[in-house]
Amino acid sequence: MTYQVKLPIFEGPLDLLLHLIKEHEINIYDIPIAFITQQYLEYVELLKTFNLEIAGEFLIMAATLIHIKSRTLLPKSEITPETEEEGEDPREELVRKLIEYKQYKEAAYLLRDREMYQRNIFTRGTEESIREGEDLLTDVTIFDLLSAFKKVMKDIVSEDTFEISVDEVSVTEKINSIMEILSVMPQITFDSLFSDITMKIELTATFLALLELMRLKLVRIQQTKRFGTIRIVKAVEETKSESEYSKVSH
Repeated sequence: MTYQVKLPIFEGPLDLLLHLIKEHEINIYDIPIAFITQQYLEYVELLKTFNLEIAGEFLIMAATLIHIKSRTLLPKSEITPETEEEGEDPREELVRKLIEYKQYKEAAYLLRDREMYQRNIFTRGTEESIREGEDLLTDVTIFDLLSAFKKVMKDIVSEDTFEISVDEVSVTEKINSIMEILSVMPQITFDSLFSDITMKIELTATFLALLELMRLKLVRIQQTKRFGTIRIVKAVEETKSESEYSKVSH
């Protein structure tokens, strides 16, 4: 019996590709397709490991990347007229989609940043002021969390498997532990959750607990800049999820 977390992933395969491009500082116009395909498949396997729901489009993109990779490996003598009509570089269509989607995402982020900026403006009579010394926080994506977790895993030398047994490691206990910490502290960092853990099985249980708390909207995962310190804070509006949390606790 394993603990399953069904966390809807609102980001799609293009978000994952853009995440990998930013994480590895890759030129979007010259994507190393073999490397990016390997990294993409590793993330897909990691999503499967945690029993996260994977939309069919993720698997379609995986097949597309593998197809592009195979075409880049083919000798020019084996390229058919049909493939020549599609463009000299098999990555061209993918790059076009990524650039278009990137522009859309940047426009969305710009609108969100403006909204957050307005929230931090306070009026007194005709004067306007903004809180100084505070960094704007943005919500972390599932891929940011998975990336951070992969780094934590690399620091752990253990032969434990990824199989999560409820009898061996209680995810529910990890959920309660995180909530107890947040009841006395305004926030905790992602890394601090795993600082005293030396077994992979316990690491995975802790990560699953964090995902479950995200699903229940009891915590928010934020950072001030991309790939910066990830912070976990208690959600302000949690009354709606308290009944669900009590079910998990018991």
